[in-house]
Amino acid sequence: MTKRHVSLPDDAEAGIQAFIDEVDERLSSEEDTCDVVRDVLIDLNGDRDAWEAWQAGESVSKATRVRLQGYDPCNATLESEYYAEKDESKFQRSKHFQWLWRQFDATAMADNVDFALEFRQMLANHLFAECGDNCRFFKGISVTYGHNIEVGDNVVVHDDVHLDDRGKLTIGDRASLSDGVHVYSHDHDIVDQTEVRNYHTIVEQNARVTYDAMVRAGCKVGENSVVGARAVVQGDVPAHHIVVGMPAKSIRVKPGWESVAEELETGRLPSEKEDREIEYELDDDVEVFDEFQRDLNPPDAPE
Repeated sequence: MTKRHVSLPDDAEAGIQAFIDEVDERLSSEEDTCDVVRDVLIDLNGDRDAWEAWQAGESVSKATRVRLQGYDPCNATLESEYYAEKDESKFQRSKHFQWLWRQFDATAMADNVDFALEFRQMLANHLFAECGDNCRFFKGISVTYGHNIEVGDNVVVHDDVHLDDRGKLTIGDRASLSDGVHVYSHDHDIVDQTEVRNYHTIVEQNARVTYDAMVRAGCKVGENSVVGARAVVQGDVPAHHIVVGMPAKSIRVKPGWESVAEELETGRLPSEKEDREIEYELDDDVEVFDEFQRDLNPPDAPE
């Protein structure tokens, strides 16, 4: 089934494009990104009068002050901001784009699909390491940093998808990630939860990861493959295979690709995860602490 072409009225489209172009130009300039993000969110939320009144010295309620201050990403923190191994110089800028993306999705305008898709495509061009053309990013997408993500052309990422790029994440041309998908690029040690390993996770071109599935760190979803709903991928999905289950196993090859698909005798997925590990070193000035304060000495550990 093909989709129906839908477009906005000409005057609405012209207004939207003018706004997106203006924001794009400001984000591309030497202007302070925090100021740009703050201004855009103030206007999208209809708070310009309250902002100007506060800036003019008029009294506002404590809640209003918190709300107005919160439009500025420099007055907010994100979970990923606490990660010790992140690239501080890259994160400081990508944080601002990520804040604009998340807060835009909380506005009423995020439900205007045509406008929202164009706006997020523009933001992705700034936030991601690479972003191709004609991508469709739907509502509620979250990322860890953003600057470690590479996305090809005509990629579709549906509602409430989490793209973890604590390591590195590559998504190929025409790949599709359905609602609720989680794609990870980091793992925690089983005993010491504070020990993190980062990996390069890959979703190749034409691959489909369907509803509520999870792709674990360091895995590769091969070209033209399908990951079934709620599957948990813990290895490499061969090109053209269909995998389902927890853990995911191959159940068949897509019809018509049998002659070029790799054969798997048991359906169990191979893994080259260790070859995709991304080593890192912490800066000397990072103050490391254990937020859990757990006993990391198992009673049966060897002496």
